[in-house]
Amino acid sequence: MSKITDYLTLIEQVNRKGIYQENWDSLARHPLPNWFCQDKFGIFIHWGVYSVPAFGNEWYSRSMYIQGSREYEHHRATYGPQDKFGYQDFIPLFKAEKFDPAEWAELFKQAGAKYVVPVAEHHDGFQMYSSELSHWNAAEMGPKRDVLGELKQAFTAAGLVTGASSHRAEHWFFMGHGKDFKSDIHEPLNQGDFYWPAMPEPDHFDRDSEPQPSRIFLDDWLARTCELIDRYRPRLLYFDWWILHEAFAPYLKKMAAYYYNRAEEWGQEVLINYKHDSFMFGTAVVDIERGRFADAKPYYWQTDTSVALDSWGYTPNNHYRTAAELLCDLVDIVSKNGNLLLNVGPKADGTIPDEDRQILLEMGDWLQVNGEAIYGSHVWRKSAEGPTPVVAGQFSEGRQRPYTSADVRYTVRGHNLYAIALKGAPDGHYDFPALGEQKAKETSDFYGSIRSLTQLGTTAQLRYTRDPRGLHLQTGGDFGAEPIVFRLEIG
Repeated sequence: MSKITDYLTLIEQVNRKGIYQENWDSLARHPLPNWFCQDKFGIFIHWGVYSVPAFGNEWYSRSMYIQGSREYEHHRATYGPQDKFGYQDFIPLFKAEKFDPAEWAELFKQAGAKYVVPVAEHHDGFQMYSSELSHWNAAEMGPKRDVLGELKQAFTAAGLVTGASSHRAEHWFFMGHGKDFKSDIHEPLNQGDFYWPAMPEPDHFDRDSEPQPSRIFLDDWLARTCELIDRYRPRLLYFDWWILHEAFAPYLKKMAAYYYNRAEEWGQEVLINYKHDSFMFGTAVVDIERGRFADAKPYYWQTDTSVALDSWGYTPNNHYRTAAELLCDLVDIVSKNGNLLLNVGPKADGTIPDEDRQILLEMGDWLQVNGEAIYGSHVWRKSAEGPTPVVAGQFSEGRQRPYTSADVRYTVRGHNLYAIALKGAPDGHYDFPALGEQKAKETSDFYGSIRSLTQLGTTAQLRYTRDPRGLHLQTGGDFGAEPIVFRLEIG
C-alpha cells in the first residue's frame, strides 16, 4: 500500500518541522478554540450504509453476523443467508437520492446549532468521503457523492463550523463474528478489503486486550485519519471509545501533533474530542456519551447524546426524547462548563425524519428567545440548586429523574446573570436560594445589587423580594415543560 507509506512519510515530515511534537507535554500546550467555548451546541450526524437495513441500530453490520441475535434472524428472514447477501450488498442500495446538504444546513441553523460533526467513517468501515486510501467510500460507491465535502460546503455557507468523526479504530474487530459461520466474511482478508481485518471481538474496555491491533492496521488508521484532516480540515475531530487500547497510544500522539501542526499552518482553531482516558488530560476535550458531570468543572467538556433512545442511526419506530428534556440537558450541561453535541440519524434516501426535525425546530424556537443565556455564557460561582439530583457518568441519562420548577441553573454573560428554572411553575412562583440578600462580610453566593430582573421572551412586569433565604419571584404563571430564563442585570 504505497499510498499509505507515502502518507506516513508526510506525517513524519510535518511533525519534524511543526511546533507540536509527539508527546503529551507538547500537545498540552495546544490552546482550546474560542469558538468551541462560545458555541455550546452542536449537531452530530450518524448516516451511512446501516441506514439501509435500518434495523436494531447503527451496529447492524456487527450484529447481523452474531448467530442468534435479533439482527441475525431479521437479516436471514428479510435478505437471505449471510453468505448470499452480506453487509456489503447494502452499499448499492444506499442511494441518498434525496440528500440536500443545503437543506440540512438550514435545519441545523434553525435549531440553533453552531457546529456540526458528521460521522466520516463508522465502525463498518465505509467512508462517507472521497479517499485515495480506500475505494470503499461514498464518492465511488452507493451515493457516488462526496458526502462530507458537500456538507462542509453547505455548512460553511450557512455559518456553521464543520467537524468530523472517525470510528475507524473499532473496525479492527467489528466484523469479526462473520468468520464464525458461513458468511461473506472469510479469509483471506487483505488490507484494503472492506471487511479487513475482522478480528475476534475483545473486551471493549480492556486496554490490553488480545489480539492487539497490528502495526499494519494502526498505520492504516493513522493514514486514513490524517488524509481526513488534510482533505476536509475539520475544526473538531471526534473519536469513539476504542482508541483507549494501549496499542493506539503512540499513534494518537503522532496524529494529534499532525492535526495541531496542520491547523497552525492553516491558521485554524481546532480541537479533539475523546472518551475515557484515551488522551492525556489537558491535550484534548473529554466527551461523555449519553451522560454528564453532576457538578461544574473548571475545564471545558462535552456530552454527546441523541434525539432517539434506541439508535444513533435511523430506524423506524425510534423512541424519542422530547425537546423540553433535551433543552434541560443543554442548560444543565452549559451551566457546568460543558457543550452538548446532539445526534440525528437521517434516512437512507438522505431525508431527516420528521421526528428529528420537529425536535430540532422546537429547540431552535426556544434558543431564539433564550439563547443569550447559553451562547457565550460562562460558569457562575454556583451552577445549580434544587431538589433533583443529577446522575453522573456515561449512559446515565435513562436514570435521570424529571426536573421541577425548583431545579435552577445559573450562567453568566457580561453584566447579566441568568437564573434558569428547568420547568415552568404553574403558579408562577420561583425561589432562588443562591440569590438571597446577604451581608458583604458573610460567605455567600451573591451579595450584588440587581438593577433589573426580566423574563426572556416576555415584557410582563415581575414582582420579587429578597431575604436571607433567597430571591422570591412571582410571574403570571408558566405551564410549559421547557426551561424558563430570568435575566438579572447586575450593578
